Amino acid sequence: MPYIEEKSRPRLDRLVEQVPEDLKVGELNYLITKTLLATKPHGYTAYNALVGVLECVKLELYRRVIGPYEDGKMVENGDVY
Repeated sequence: MPYIEEKSRPRLDRLVEQVPEDLKVGELNYLITKTLLATKPHGYTAYNALVGVLECVKLELYRRVIGPYEDGKMVENGDVY
């Protein structure tokens, strides 16, 4: 998770507030792609950095949200292993 300075958050939070709650996964993919491309990457290093950003977002989402959700479901429904 990018724990950015508090002063940067309001500007970014305003962007997030504009995202509709009923956003479809294809639309989310489009939004993420357009956001990444808006940084105007050029060359391997920039593209590699964007892939790294996506990987870190994926890992942090799993660690902070999906893992705990799955742990709760394991307790609720029983462990498979």
